[in-house]
Amino acid sequence: MPEHILGISAFYHDSAACLLRDGEIVAAAQEERFTRKKHDADFPAKAVDYCMRAAGIAVPDLDFVAFYDKPILKFHRLIETYVGFAPSGLRSFAKAVPVWLGEKLHMRRQLTKHLGSKPKNRYVFPEHHESHAASAFYPSPFEDAAILTMDGVGEWATTSVGIGEGNRVRLLQEIRFPHSLGLLYSAFTYYCGFKVNSGEYKLMGLAPYGEPRFAQQIRDHLIDLREDGSYRLDLSYFNYCQGLTMTSAKFHALFGGPPRRPESPLEQHHMDIAASIQKVTEEVMLRTARHAHAITGKKNLCLAGGVALNCVGNGVILREGPFDRIWIQPAAGDAGGALGAAQFVWHNLLDRPRKVMPGDTQRGSLLGPRYESADIRSFLDGEKIVYEECRTEDQLAERVAELIEQENVVGWFQGPMEFGPRALGSRSIIGDARSPKMQSVMNLKIKFRESFRPFAPIVLRERASDYFDIAPQHESPYMLIVAPVRAEKRRQVDPAARGLDKLKQLRSVIPAVTHVDWSARLQTVDGERNPRLANLMRSFEKRTGCPVLINTSFNVRGEPIVCTPQDALRCFVGTEMDVLVLENFVIRRAAQTDLPAIDREKYLAGFSLD
Repeated sequence: MPEHILGISAFYHDSAACLLRDGEIVAAAQEERFTRKKHDADFPAKAVDYCMRAAGIAVPDLDFVAFYDKPILKFHRLIETYVGFAPSGLRSFAKAVPVWLGEKLHMRRQLTKHLGSKPKNRYVFPEHHESHAASAFYPSPFEDAAILTMDGVGEWATTSVGIGEGNRVRLLQEIRFPHSLGLLYSAFTYYCGFKVNSGEYKLMGLAPYGEPRFAQQIRDHLIDLREDGSYRLDLSYFNYCQGLTMTSAKFHALFGGPPRRPESPLEQHHMDIAASIQKVTEEVMLRTARHAHAITGKKNLCLAGGVALNCVGNGVILREGPFDRIWIQPAAGDAGGALGAAQFVWHNLLDRPRKVMPGDTQRGSLLGPRYESADIRSFLDGEKIVYEECRTEDQLAERVAELIEQENVVGWFQGPMEFGPRALGSRSIIGDARSPKMQSVMNLKIKFRESFRPFAPIVLRERASDYFDIAPQHESPYMLIVAPVRAEKRRQVDPAARGLDKLKQLRSVIPAVTHVDWSARLQTVDGERNPRLANLMRSFEKRTGCPVLINTSFNVRGEPIVCTPQDALRCFVGTEMDVLVLENFVIRRAAQTDLPAIDREKYLAGFSLD
C-alpha cells in the first residue's frame, strides 16, 4: 500500500497544504487561492481538500500529518520575551496569550478538529527551520549541499546553516530571536509605509530609485555584523519584541522622522532608506553564504525562508559567492514549510531514500489544480462569452504571439496552478517587453498598483545569457534571481535623473522589464517545465526576433493569484486587460458584446492594499 504524508502550515501566515505519496509530491497549494483572502492564515481546509482529491484519498488514509513547526517552543519564546521586557508590552501580551492558551498550544486537537479524524500513525512537529531546510534541499537537484534558511523567526531560530547529504538534513548553527535579518528588513518595510509580511518585495523594488546613504548608519547603530555573517541587533531601535509596531522612537529619530503613512507620497528619503537596508541585507546574505561554504565545504547551496525571496540578494550570492550552483525553494516562505515538513518526515524520520533529478523534483512548482477544456467551454458558453478555440498547440502559440506583438495585454491561464508567491506561466499576465509604454499600462490599468513597481521578464532558457548577465549553465526557473541586462542591450540615459524621474527613461531594448538600475528579476523558461509557454515564446521570437516577454501575476493589487477560470474571467472583466486565454480558448475584449456585469470599483475595493 502506498504511504501518504500530509504537510500543513497554518495559523501564522500563508497557510498551505502539501501531500506526498511514497515521498513524491502529489499536490500543494496555498489556502489564499481558494478563499480569495490574501495571505490567509486560517487552517487550510480548502487546500487540504484539493490535495486529498488530487490523490484520491481521504484523511483516514493518511499515514502521517506533519505540522511545520513546534507550537510549544514558539510559546516558550513568546513568554520569555514578554517576561524579559515586562512591564513593557502588556497590550501585546494581552492580545496574544489568550489565543495561544485557547488554540495554538493544543495543536493536535486543533488539527484533528479541522481534519475530522486522525492519521493512521501520528502527528509530527518538525522545528520551523527544519521544515524550511527540508523544503530547500530535498526537491533540489543536488546529491549534497549547504543549506541556508533565513526568515523573521520560527520558534527561536531566525537564521540557520545546515547541510544536506543523500536523504539527511542536519542543522549546524543558528542565530536566535530577537536578532533577525528578516525582522530587520520588515522594520524598514513598516517604516517606509508598507505592510509587514507582504510589502517586503515593494521595499526591494523601491531600492534602485534611491542611494544607500543610510547604510553606514544602519551598520553603526542597528546591526553589529561580523565577517562570518553572524550579527546582533541593537533592540532599543525596535519595538517588535514587546509592542504592536516594528520600530521605536529612537529608530525614528535616527532616520529623521516618523514612519511614512501608507498610501502617502513616496519621497526620495524613503527611496534612500530602501536602498540602504537592501544593501546591508545583501551584505549579510553574502557573508552568511560564504560562512556556510566554509563550514560545510559543499559546492552547492540551497536556500529557503522568507529572506530567500529577496531575489536581488540571491543574485549577489550567485555572482559573488563561492558556490558553483544554488537552488532556491519556490515557496520559500511559510507556505513552503508544509512541503518541507512532509518531506522531513519521509526522509529524515522514516529514513526513506531520496530521488535526485537533473532539474529538481518540484515539477516546476506547478502543483495546484488544473481545469479541463470541456469544463471551460461549458463555463464560457454559459456566460455567453465569444471565443476562438485553437485546435493545435502551434495554432494557439501563433495566435497569442500575434496578439502580444500588437501590444495587447494577455491574461494567460494554463495547466496546474503555481505553488509559491510567483506566477510562473500558469496564472500570468503577459505582454511585449519591447514596448515603452507597457510597464505604466500594466501597473496603472491592469494591476492598479504603484507606478514604481518593476515587471519581471521571462526568457527562453537557451537565450537568457544573450540578454542578461547570467552564465549559460545557470537558470532561474522560479523567478528568484535578479541579473543585470547585458551592456549591449542597454541604452544611454540621463545620469542626473533621480527618484521616480528614472521611470521616464528607456533603459534597454526591453524597457518594460528593465529596472532603473538595469536589473531584471529573471525567469528562464524551457520546454520541459512549461512546454506551452515555451512554444508561445518561440513563436513570438520567430515573429519579432525577441525571446523575452513580460510576466506578472494574474491578479490585481491586493488579490491572490487567480485559481479558477471564474476568478480569471472576473479579473479580466474588472480590469482593462485586452485578451484572456483559458487553456486553448482565446477571448478578445474587442469581440465581446455581452460581458458579465461586474462593478469594477466594488471588485477592486474587495482586496486589501497589500
